[in-house]
Amino acid sequence: MRRFRFSEPGFKAAFSSFVAERRETPDDVDALVRDILAAVRAEGVDALLRYAKAFDKVELTEATLRVTADEIADGAAACSSDVRDAINFAAKRIRAYHERQRPADQRFTDEAGVDMGWRWTPLEAVGIYVPGGRAAYPSTVLMNAVPAAAAGVDRIAMVTPPGRLQPAVLAAAQVAGVTEIWRVGGAQAVAALAYGAGPIRPVDKIVGPGNAFVTAAKRRVYGTVGIDALAGPSEIVVVADGANDPQWIAADLLSQAEHDPAAQSILITDDESFAAAVEAAVAEQLTTLSTGADAAASWRDHGAIVIAPLGESPGLVDEIAPEHVEFAVADPEALSDRVRHAGAMFLGRHAPEAVGDYVAGSNHVLPTSRAARFSSGLSLYDFIKRTSFVKCDAESFARLATASIALAESEGLPAHARSAAIRLGQGR
Repeated sequence: MRRFRFSEPGFKAAFSSFVAERRETPDDVDALVRDILAAVRAEGVDALLRYAKAFDKVELTEATLRVTADEIADGAAACSSDVRDAINFAAKRIRAYHERQRPADQRFTDEAGVDMGWRWTPLEAVGIYVPGGRAAYPSTVLMNAVPAAAAGVDRIAMVTPPGRLQPAVLAAAQVAGVTEIWRVGGAQAVAALAYGAGPIRPVDKIVGPGNAFVTAAKRRVYGTVGIDALAGPSEIVVVADGANDPQWIAADLLSQAEHDPAAQSILITDDESFAAAVEAAVAEQLTTLSTGADAAASWRDHGAIVIAPLGESPGLVDEIAPEHVEFAVADPEALSDRVRHAGAMFLGRHAPEAVGDYVAGSNHVLPTSRAARFSSGLSLYDFIKRTSFVKCDAESFARLATASIALAESEGLPAHARSAAIRLGQGR
């Protein structure tokens, strides 16, 4: 864990260098991913079955690739009632939040008499990648599938590595509106969703987190399909004054550190004694966490405590451009209103980031690795698209034609100019 003091000479350079450090997995996987994508595109389902055997040590057939309706129902039924209730509670709140994002269609006639506007339509098919292993979470299913269903997407295809599907994941898929589930993971799953493979039909967009292979594959198939983002390790900044309980703030920092050894947790406070108390609380809580090994590595290698006036925190947050930021202070809006770059903000002492991960309703799929400078979290807007339209009669067209002709001729595009001029009886 690094410690920085705003008052010390060299703070700005040292802090900027820390923020710029890369935390992504350094392995060069792109060449292998390229070959996997090419194989699936050329061989289809045969390549999927071969990779399942080679990478996942599972023997599959084309008939067993798809998780059946009975398997989904039986698995969901095996989910405990308290978790099922929590999934239903979360899904209802996530859907309500995202439905409020729905934009309105517009149609109007402007001063030239041109009838114009736009309309929004949902994507037809979306693929959702749900990781196995460390990140096999029902919340991942809800946060990706519920907004797609709320947008009106017809087909929501979920892919996940072969192996036992957790009952909670199946219950979440059932509630969220997932229409099909396939036992395929890694770069080959991304290829199947992008290009199609046997019974897996291609989709229009791929969303959901994954490892370095999944991320590299999403980067390569972008253009053939849309993607949500290229996710990096999780991160949180907590801005807190000395009036907080150090144990609460330590728990908030560890809530992200436990995701991955490459995750990052940063505390910004103006109180030296409070900072020391939080540091001690982190050390204490690490001894009892089942995820303590990962959390300890994250805190040791990428964590930081910044001692700075709270009035300086919005500028520091903007430089970090974090996935999550908490303002655990008496007047959080006074600081948060000055922040431009953050994936999601949590305001007040009783709004830990963890509620955003699960049940607040806002999305937990957020920009990482400083991408909050130019992108937003997953939303209804990721599953709809806008089509514009223009309608002219002869009179309104005439008001536009002369300028259209002049611009087309200035660009050396005579057919464009003729397309307008011919309607005026010119240039036949």
